[in-house]
Amino acid sequence: MSRNASCRDAGAENERPREAEDVGEKVDWQGQPVRCSDCPHHSLRDVGGCQEGRACVRDRRARRVDRFFTNQPELADEYLDHPYFEVRTVAARYASVFRLPVLLGDPEPEVRAIAVLRLPERQLRALRGEPDRRVRIAMATRVSGRALVDMLSDEDYAVRVMVVRRLPPGALAFAVGDREPEVRRWVARRIGLDGLVRLAGDVDPLVRLEVARRLPPERLRMMAKDEDLRVRYTVAERIDPRHLPLLAFDPDEAVRQAVERRLHPDDPGAETDNPGDR
Repeated sequence: MSRNASCRDAGAENERPREAEDVGEKVDWQGQPVRCSDCPHHSLRDVGGCQEGRACVRDRRARRVDRFFTNQPELADEYLDHPYFEVRTVAARYASVFRLPVLLGDPEPEVRAIAVLRLPERQLRALRGEPDRRVRIAMATRVSGRALVDMLSDEDYAVRVMVVRRLPPGALAFAVGDREPEVRRWVARRIGLDGLVRLAGDVDPLVRLEVARRLPPERLRMMAKDEDLRVRYTVAERIDPRHLPLLAFDPDEAVRQAVERRLHPDDPGAETDNPGDR
C-alpha cells in the first residue's frame, strides 16, 4: 500500500467519529435547541468562524466550544464568566493571561486547574489549601523550590507522584519513606545511587524491581536472595558475571535459566523463561 493511500485511509478513519459527532444533538448547556438566529456571533457563519453542530460557543459539547475558540481566540475573554463551566474551562485556555487571576477563585476545579497551568508561579500562592486534587496536581506541575517540596505532604498520592517526578534527584530523599508504593516506585526511578540503595529493602516488590533495574551490576549482589521472583530474575540478567554463582541454585527455574544463558551465551539450549510472560 502506498503512503498516500495509507494517509487517505487514516483520514477516512478520523472523519468517521467527526461525522458521528456532527450529526448529534445540537443543544445548549440548558438542554435547549441551539439557534443561530439569536446568537450574537451569527455573522461568523459567513466566514467559517462557526458552524452549528461543529464549532459553536453555545453548544454544550466542550469539543464544539473548543473549535469555536480555536477559530476566534480573541473572543475568549468575553466568556470567562459564562454560567456553564465547560465554556469557562475552554475559554480559559485561550483567554489573555492577564484575565486569568480571577479564575483562581472559580467554583469549578477544572477552571481553576487551567488557570494554574497558565499563570506565572508567583500568582499561585493564593491556592494554598486548595481542596480539589485536580487543581493540586496542576499546581505540582508549576511550583518549584520549597513550595514543591512542601507538596510531598499532600494527602493525595497522585499529587505526590507528580511532585516526585519533578523534584531534582537530590531532593528525593524526602520521599523515600512515602506510605504509597507508587510514589516510592517513582522515587526509585529517579533518585541517586545512595538513596537507591536504601530502597533495595523496600517492603513492596515492585519498588525493589525498579531498584534492581537501576543499581550498578556490581552492587546487585545484595538483591540476589530477594523473595520476589521478578526481582531475582532482573538481578540474574544484570548482575556482574562474577556474582552469577549466587543465583545458580535459585529455587525458580526461570532464574537458573537466565544464569545459564549468561554463563554459556553460545549454548542454544540455555533458553530463558521470562517470568513476566507467565
